[in-house]
Amino acid sequence: MSKLLEVKNLKTYFYTDDGVAKAVDDVSFSLDKGETLGIVGESGCGKSVSALSIMRLIPEPPGKIAGGEILFKGKNVLNFTEKEMQEMRGNDIGMIFQEPMTSLNPVFTCGDQIEEAVILHQKLNKEQAKEKALEMLRLVGIPAPEQRYNEYPHQLSGGMRQRIMIAMALSCNPEILIADEPTTALDVTVQAQIRSL
Repeated sequence: MSKLLEVKNLKTYFYTDDGVAKAVDDVSFSLDKGETLGIVGESGCGKSVSALSIMRLIPEPPGKIAGGEILFKGKNVLNFTEKEMQEMRGNDIGMIFQEPMTSLNPVFTCGDQIEEAVILHQKLNKEQAKEKALEMLRLVGIPAPEQRYNEYPHQLSGGMRQRIMIAMALSCNPEILIADEPTTALDVTVQAQIRSL
């Protein structure tokens, strides 16, 4: 039986005027269903680039996945079409990004951004998607979820934006959740609540 996720000899390089930056160079790891895996290392060692590589969100150019395999349920996602990747992102593999302000779209309300994934992947109608979005906002401890649902990212604190990102990532109940420093903007009591969630 194959692993849920297998990363084999991953190489993600950035090609710059100053030469090649080998952000991820020959990294391998695997993940089983129900397992938690932590990737630890100093700042700039390639943790975020590894996560973005799995989601195939490396900006090309200057970045490029130069080698290796990323197997999800035995299938190499490096061979997926962009349409197949869009179907997988959020639905099968969710991601909580490190920087919620740059990851959230400033022109859409928080509610709309959670609903978008739910409508696309879970095939819910607008009314059902709104209920799901409000349920997720409550789940991540957003106070006054009905009000926050209609607000834009710039109207929220860093900690609230982080929780919106977490709500979005969890909304489709993905098989794998990649969390790139998901609790940095949260206070200690909320951090514990989010980890257990």
